[in-house]
Amino acid sequence: MFVGHLAVGLIAKRIESKVSLGTWMLAALLADLLTFLLLILGIEHFAVEPGTISNRIVGRNIAYSHSLLTVTTYSALFAVVYFLRRRYWRGAFLLSCVVLTHWLLDVISHRPDMPLAPGVSVVFGLGLWNSLPATLLLEGGFWLLSVILYVRTSQAKSRAAHYVFWIGVVLLTLLWYGNISAGMDPNPVKAGVGGLVIFSLVVAWAYFVNRLRDTQT
Repeated sequence: MFVGHLAVGLIAKRIESKVSLGTWMLAALLADLLTFLLLILGIEHFAVEPGTISNRIVGRNIAYSHSLLTVTTYSALFAVVYFLRRRYWRGAFLLSCVVLTHWLLDVISHRPDMPLAPGVSVVFGLGLWNSLPATLLLEGGFWLLSVILYVRTSQAKSRAAHYVFWIGVVLLTLLWYGNISAGMDPNPVKAGVGGLVIFSLVVAWAYFVNRLRDTQT
């Protein structure tokens, strides 16, 4: 998923407004950011799956970034780092939960390539991406719902804040559609660099939006 993970960040901001939207998005995208770095380093790998309708890239070795064990470990570390910086246990706990949702949402969307742990051959995946209409309906619907909930909970501080938020939403939606219809670049370095840059910009956009909009729990 892509906007599905972002939707979790928007909903989490509604639940706990004391945590920055950028931090929520960082937690939601953490596993993917690690994947892109590991792709560049040649540690993790993807392959093109022929005969599928949408997002044709399948993980062949993504246990270090996307296994249940490693994502659980990252969620705990993320919570600890946040707590040490902010001394806010509720925010730290909820952030750890958001990091964990990445594995669950990817199990729903991926074909069977989501491992339990490094070295374990058992993989999971319900294959939502096998159907473009179902992906548009379920993930797109979740994204739309999260945007509506966030807008109803937050208030723009200026006219520019409206533009920054809505332009970002439109661009992210278009990027998501391009991703599910075409998939990742088969070149791992290009895919890693491109993904790392784009996802980092998404997190930066979310931190900027957080400064431009007042949000209440």
